[in-house]
Amino acid sequence: MKLWSGRFGKDTDALVNDFNASIQFDQRLYKEDITGSMAHAKMLGATGIISAADAEAIVQGLQSILSDIEAGKVEFTADNEDIHMNVEALLTARIGDAGKRLHTGRSRNDQVALDFRMYVREQIPVIVEQLLELEAVLCRQAKQYKTAVMPGYTHLQRAQPISFAQHLMAYAAQLSRDVTRLEDCAKRLNVCPLGSGALAGTTYPIDRFMTAKSLGFDGPMGNSLDGVSDRDYALEFLSALSVLMMHLSRFSEEVILWCSWEFKFIELDDAYATGSSIMPQKKNPDVAELVRGKTGRVYGDLMSLLTAMKGLPLAYNKDMQEDKEPVFDAVDTVEMCLPVFAAMLDTMTVRTDNMRKAAGHGFINATDCADYLTKKGMPFRDAYTVTGHLVAQCTAAGKTLEELTLPELKAASDLFEEDVYDALNLENCMALRNSYGGPAVAETTRQIAEMEEFIQAHTK
Repeated sequence: MKLWSGRFGKDTDALVNDFNASIQFDQRLYKEDITGSMAHAKMLGATGIISAADAEAIVQGLQSILSDIEAGKVEFTADNEDIHMNVEALLTARIGDAGKRLHTGRSRNDQVALDFRMYVREQIPVIVEQLLELEAVLCRQAKQYKTAVMPGYTHLQRAQPISFAQHLMAYAAQLSRDVTRLEDCAKRLNVCPLGSGALAGTTYPIDRFMTAKSLGFDGPMGNSLDGVSDRDYALEFLSALSVLMMHLSRFSEEVILWCSWEFKFIELDDAYATGSSIMPQKKNPDVAELVRGKTGRVYGDLMSLLTAMKGLPLAYNKDMQEDKEPVFDAVDTVEMCLPVFAAMLDTMTVRTDNMRKAAGHGFINATDCADYLTKKGMPFRDAYTVTGHLVAQCTAAGKTLEELTLPELKAASDLFEEDVYDALNLENCMALRNSYGGPAVAETTRQIAEMEEFIQAHTK
């Protein structure tokens, strides 16, 4: 018999029972549900709403249920719909009438709001730790390649000389924002909905501040309607995970390009690549491709919850049962992607010779040529035009700017002197880009040091 069956004259249809039940997915909230129930029971006993003996029996009963669940001795049933009613039914079966007093002053609405909020709060530090480990990998790799010149790209066209270290640290900067976004989300969600009741609080003299404190919250939510109907924290969490996956997907795209024979900037370790069933020469970057593909999955999780919430009046509606599966799926996806992505980068081989060769054939020092003329007194727009003509000349002749003779350069402008070749040298071009945030060694060294400080500061 269902715990709420008093109002009804007949049993729930089997199809409705299966359709309505959520135990198949919300059972993963068992620990949060039992932890919240123990805090509620202790408060009921402390305020005299139930006897101290009943409160103690409830807490001990819940602890025994928790132990049995974790030992694999409990089988949940769809007849009790969800994790909350399954736990309560188990409790009542074990300790009798005292178990029936647990739900005093509480609704499943504030109970599920509490459990889900606690679950999201617990997952954030797990993902943050994985992000920090990935950033540590990027720092380790960047330290090795501070002088490795590569072409920086815009529009996927070779643009200006940068170092591989700077490229890696650009992703580290993005991931650091993912860390702080998640930490901000954790701060905002850390208020307790327990005690909101079904929607209008309760007539019992409960102590919401006591339960909030015992569960590690900063305090209770200030409005009971908001307490049971708010899922902003889940949406914010999914939004942060979507941005995180977007960063991983962009990085994955570059890894995929860099592995190709057209680039060959890196080679993945055999343990993080796969082969072809028919083409023996293939070495496929499947880890990066799967991360790129799974990004759409996390986006879908966000859109699913946004769509479920968009038309709901206050307070609780059954539609909100659809909040958990998207979050569970996104968490599982992100927590699977981050470690394997970090390991893939940590074990890759970097082909600095191929990077340097690509840098030498893309006119990525053209801006430096224009800057050289500007520093000699020519207006930048004129210097830009002169350099553009030289690039066209080199393209027609199959040369690079450095390969032009001084007479050929002087034919374009008398301002060119022998020192132009120092200005066009790619290593010098990179080294001279020492403005804050640039690719010069001193700047990438600073970026790496600051990122290591960030990692240390955010490591629990």
